Amino acid sequence: MGEKREEKPWVKNLRDSRILRWGVGIPVALVVFLYIASFFLDEPIRRIMESRINRNLKGYSARLPGAHFQLIGLSLTLKGLTVSQQAHPDPPVVHFPEIKATVHWREILSGKLVAEAVLTRPDININLIQLRSEAAGAIPLKERGWQQAVADIYPLKFNTVTIKDASITYIDTDPGRPLVLSHLNLKAANIRNIHLPDQVYPSSFHLDTAIFDSGRGTIDGKANFLGEPYPGLKGRITLDKVPLDYFKSMAARSNLSLHGGVLQAAGEAEYAPNTKTAHLENLSIQGMSMDYIHSKKTAGVEKKRAREIGHAARELSNKPGLLLRADQVNLTGCTLGMVNKAVSKPYRVYLADTDFRMSNFSNQFARGPAHVQLKAKFMGSGITTASADFRPEKGGPDFDLFVKIGETRLTTMNDVLRSYGDFDVSAGIFSLVTELHINNHAITGYIKPFFKGMKVYDRRTDKDQGILHQAYEMMVGGVAMLLKNRSQHEVATKADISGPVGSPETSTWQIVGQLIKNAFFKAILPSFEKELAGPGKR
Repeated sequence: MGEKREEKPWVKNLRDSRILRWGVGIPVALVVFLYIASFFLDEPIRRIMESRINRNLKGYSARLPGAHFQLIGLSLTLKGLTVSQQAHPDPPVVHFPEIKATVHWREILSGKLVAEAVLTRPDININLIQLRSEAAGAIPLKERGWQQAVADIYPLKFNTVTIKDASITYIDTDPGRPLVLSHLNLKAANIRNIHLPDQVYPSSFHLDTAIFDSGRGTIDGKANFLGEPYPGLKGRITLDKVPLDYFKSMAARSNLSLHGGVLQAAGEAEYAPNTKTAHLENLSIQGMSMDYIHSKKTAGVEKKRAREIGHAARELSNKPGLLLRADQVNLTGCTLGMVNKAVSKPYRVYLADTDFRMSNFSNQFARGPAHVQLKAKFMGSGITTASADFRPEKGGPDFDLFVKIGETRLTTMNDVLRSYGDFDVSAGIFSLVTELHINNHAITGYIKPFFKGMKVYDRRTDKDQGILHQAYEMMVGGVAMLLKNRSQHEVATKADISGPVGSPETSTWQIVGQLIKNAFFKAILPSFEKELAGPGKR
């Protein structure tokens, strides 16, 4: 038998070196091959993805300049995806600089094969023209194919979605004052309910954003994104230092002229198939100036809007499964006015330095009445206090109102006097007390104004007026002297109010507006002929 030949060390080292090279080289070569091959797949994948997205969308079109599928890691990156409304393509509705979808490898350990997506700096642009076109379209938004277009981006279903540094811009009628949410970040986890599937809201999400540069907003909540027939959401919302000036153009469509103001708010909301609640813990507005502008041109629209508000109030009042609450609503340092342009001589009445507080507002009767307190300066001078109790409307408006206006310089009301009485004053003080109750479609109460030291005709200021107008103002001043309460040196009249509210379509706020417009001014400018018939009557 031959002896076993011993292998030389250099031969063994050579064989080990070859095995090592093959063992390392093959995987490295495979990685390099897959990496290079990925780039050859980019253009076919881009065309396929663009075609799929456009196939799903209805009324919109998408353009995808670039796509890259990485065979190592199985990630897909879409670059520069732009979606435009076909009817109004400029500006594009949304632009995604980068969308990256990949396997959520951490969930592999849970035995689940799902994906995660990261959207970096998406830019969403919406304007009023596009919204009106969408609303006028025959295809509902839910049937536009957005959901399927998103689902076709990646073969696996998304379980985590992260949005980084997004921007949302809305342009109403004024392009110079866009509504912009910037630096918006959102993260939603456990979308497929892999963890905690037995909980009502197994998924969590967080959103934070800058609002019109100086404001901030956050939402922290839970969700059931797979809820049927639609997802359920529950979260806490906070808003801080939100400037209201940006809503000017939107407010104008409701006959509101808005200037200044800063809003802060905090509350919770829940929206799910079986539960709908909105709990506003506190809302405060500081430094806002707002006028309601009534004109002949918009009178028809105003009446229609009032009917719609009344109808909506009745629909929401005591509705089962719907709870709307506001613990505290405050307006501080605000100016609230009403401008009437529907008369030959327009005028404005307003409350300055308004401190308004409303508590315990709810749409459910069982929660008790909402209480309102107000302190202000009528026409900038008359110290005004008011209180009211509003009960959720069941068969119609139901409230009690008490108002007291202190000594107001009557000269500040000359525009009102000219409009309704065709005269003005050079001196005088105005005050008012009113009490109103509305229940079961009936109204009771009174309005009692007081005039003190009223001087109607002044030769120095009225010398340029016509002779007939001067004579009219002298007559008005003379009647005021006859009506004067000799012990208190004031003119007083009282208008009792009673009777049915009117149309069941009438809302609480519409009634308040009509009382201000009609009874209030009729009481301020009483029929002097009737008073002359009984000058001793008070």
